[in-house]
Amino acid sequence: MPEYGYFLSCEQYGPAELIEQARMAEQAGFQALWISDHYHPWNDAQGQSPFVWSVIGALSEAVSLPVETAVTCPTVRMHPAVVAQAAATSAVMTGGRFRLGVGSGEALNEHILGDHWPPAHVRLEMLEEAIQVMRRLFTGEEVSHHGTHYTVENARLYTVPDEPVRIDVSGFGPAATQLASRVGDGYITMMPDAAMVEQYRKGGGGGKLVSGGTKVCYGTDKEECVRTVHRLWPNELLPGELGQVLPSPRHFEQAQQLVTEDMVRENRVCGDDADEHVAELKQFADAGFDRIYVNQIGPDHRGFFDFYRTKVLPQL
Repeated sequence: MPEYGYFLSCEQYGPAELIEQARMAEQAGFQALWISDHYHPWNDAQGQSPFVWSVIGALSEAVSLPVETAVTCPTVRMHPAVVAQAAATSAVMTGGRFRLGVGSGEALNEHILGDHWPPAHVRLEMLEEAIQVMRRLFTGEEVSHHGTHYTVENARLYTVPDEPVRIDVSGFGPAATQLASRVGDGYITMMPDAAMVEQYRKGGGGGKLVSGGTKVCYGTDKEECVRTVHRLWPNELLPGELGQVLPSPRHFEQAQQLVTEDMVRENRVCGDDADEHVAELKQFADAGFDRIYVNQIGPDHRGFFDFYRTKVLPQL
C-alpha cells in the first residue's frame, strides 16, 4: 500500500507558514514531507522563495516525518560539494529521515549567477557527475575529483549521518528516467505514468522507491478554487520545455497568458468532492507509485487538512 505525504511549496509560503503546514500535515495523518527547492517562485503571485536548507533545519525540530527535497538541482547554482554538506547535515538533524531528491533543474533558478544554461543532455551529464561527487563525500572520506564538469580538492564532510543520504532522481522523459534507474536510490516524477514507472523498474530501479506528486485546490466554492489555481499556478499547464528554459518569473507570467480557466478546470482537482481527490491520488497508486504527495494550492489549509484527515486519507 502506498504512503501518502504532503508537498510543502517554498514558492508560495514563507518559513513560518511552511512549518505550521508541516505540523498540520503530521496531525492529519500524512506520512512524509516533500519540500521544493527554488531561488525564485514561478511567478510574482506565488510570492515567496525561502532558502530550503534553513527550513529543513526547522522541520527537523517541528515534526517527526521523513523529509525530502523535490527537487534540488546540484549542478549550477550550488556546487555538488556544497549540496552534499547541506544534505548530510539535514540527514543528521532529522535522525536519518532525510532523502535528497535531485533533478536537472530550471533556468528560472539556476542561471542567476550568469552561468550558461546548457541543453538537456549536458544537464543530465552534469547531474550524473554531481551524484558521483556527493556519494563519495557522504562516506566522510577526503575527496579530490577532477571531472568533466566539477573539480573538488581535499574536501571532507565531518558531519555525516550513520548511513549515506539516499539520492532520488527526478525524471520526466525517457533519458532522465534511464539515468534515474541507473544511478538513483529512487525515482521521482509528477505524472501518474505507469509506462515511466515500468521503464524505471526494468531499467535497474527494481524495487526502489518511486515517488510522485500532484497539486489540488480544496475549497467549498469550486469556481473560486479554479480562479485561485489560474492566478497562482498556471505554469503547471504550460507545454513542452518552457518550464526548464524560461529565465524569470516575468517570462512565466507572459507565457501563462496561454492558460485558460477551462484548462485549469479540466486538469486540476478543485473543490470539496472527496471522490475527485481520492481518484486523483489513486491514479498514482494504480500506476505503481510507492509514495504519493499532494499540495494544497488554496489558502484554507486548516480546512484542507481536516478534509483529508476525515474524508480522503481514510479511503486511501
